[in-house]
Amino acid sequence: MASAKKSNARRRPAPAAQEERPNAPSSTKVSGSAAALHVVPTSPLPDPEVPERAARRRFTAEYKLRVLREADTDAGAGEIGALLRREGLYSSHLTTWRRQREQGALAALTPKKRGRSAGPVSPLARRVAELEREKARLERRLKQAETIIEVQKKVSEILGIPLKTSDDAGSGS
Repeated sequence: MASAKKSNARRRPAPAAQEERPNAPSSTKVSGSAAALHVVPTSPLPDPEVPERAARRRFTAEYKLRVLREADTDAGAGEIGALLRREGLYSSHLTTWRRQREQGALAALTPKKRGRSAGPVSPLARRVAELEREKARLERRLKQAETIIEVQKKVSEILGIPLKTSDDAGSGS
């Protein structure tokens, strides 16, 4: 029975004469007194689209060393936490960067290149690649030449022009 009452209870639209204009005051009775209402324009909605993949943060070696120096000099209670909040870092960053600094100063702090490492290119591999490109180019030219010969044969057949074969060219005396 309650659900039937809810469905019957509909909001009635406001009459056209009482429509509110933006930033225009209107008088409305609130608990027996007249109060001026101000309509505040809504701010534009933020873009709901989410980027496909978030960009990974990369820190330079100089930045890492500067943050480590600040963290080492800030010995007071809560100062390291304030530094981390200000820079938007985690305490695990400091731990990792300290370990890297101990292993090899600036060289260990440089960001690592992601992906498979490119091995040294041998001169033989370079030559093989060059020969494969040459072979592919020559195969394309051969296919083009064969197509041209086939077209010439069909045209001569249609027009009734006899083609000279290699046997005819050698015995023409």
